[in-house]
Amino acid sequence: MKIEHYIAQLLYRYQCVTVPGFGAFLTEIQSAQLIENSHSFFPPKKMISFNSYLKNNDGLLANHIAQAEKTSYDYAVSAIEYEVLSWKKTLQENRTFSIKNVGILSLNADNNILFTPNEQTNYLTQSFGLSTFVSPAVKREIEIQKETVVAEKAPIEFIPETRKTSVYLKYAAIFVLGLAATGTIGYPLYQKQIASETILVETAVQKQVQNKIQEATFFIQTPIPAVTLSLKTNKEVVTKLPYHIMAGAFRSEANAQKRYDQLVAKGYKARRLAVNKNGLYPVLYGSYSTFAEAEKEKTKITETDNPEAWILIQSL
Repeated sequence: MKIEHYIAQLLYRYQCVTVPGFGAFLTEIQSAQLIENSHSFFPPKKMISFNSYLKNNDGLLANHIAQAEKTSYDYAVSAIEYEVLSWKKTLQENRTFSIKNVGILSLNADNNILFTPNEQTNYLTQSFGLSTFVSPAVKREIEIQKETVVAEKAPIEFIPETRKTSVYLKYAAIFVLGLAATGTIGYPLYQKQIASETILVETAVQKQVQNKIQEATFFIQTPIPAVTLSLKTNKEVVTKLPYHIMAGAFRSEANAQKRYDQLVAKGYKARRLAVNKNGLYPVLYGSYSTFAEAEKEKTKITETDNPEAWILIQSL
């Protein structure tokens, strides 16, 4: 089961999507940008980062997969565990791994995971329909002004006229000067008050964002303990078999029995399980003591019998 597209779906709706046992993808909103040198405009978007220390299962991804695939929560958790094992194996072998529409993961010299986000996908729903575009430079015409020669004229003699200044005009001038002085002093105080209120609002918003991230990140369910299955034959304990290859889960018991009979006829050590809490009848190809044995057998099954077969890590 591929979980990449389920991660991408959740990144549109949440600020943090945790992959249990692997890490968490975090988002941060970036404002629209204008690069003047290239005349490029970029709409607002979500910037994606990766934190390898947030590995606990918060239930978000598993519940989403269970609802989308119409299966149980336990099956979804097992599918995620199997996918994470495949990711880690690919990283160790190739030193890099790509998650479609999310980004590229790679290992550095210290075996720490580095993440490069995919710039092509914008997970901010408010920017739907907006795309990056480049505007051509605007050519402006410069008007050349012609110099005009002004003929010299005889100077005009100015004789000031003496008038009696009104007392009311003096008081009005003093009043105007008072208003100007008050505005000069009061305007900086007003700007200072606006700046203080802006800092308080920004601090409150940042606090709410941090609380939301903590709520989405640290709501940790009790992880499912690793369990093993012991079989007894002739009063002796047989090797524990915690890894199982799923052939399918059926609504009809008759269909489950039919599938079981087909697998037995093909030579598989098939098993039928009791009906689960979702009313489904699971059928197994077989059970194995190690993950390597289960993966080897699962590869043969996907090539010859069922491409949708997958490994369940659970006690039955």
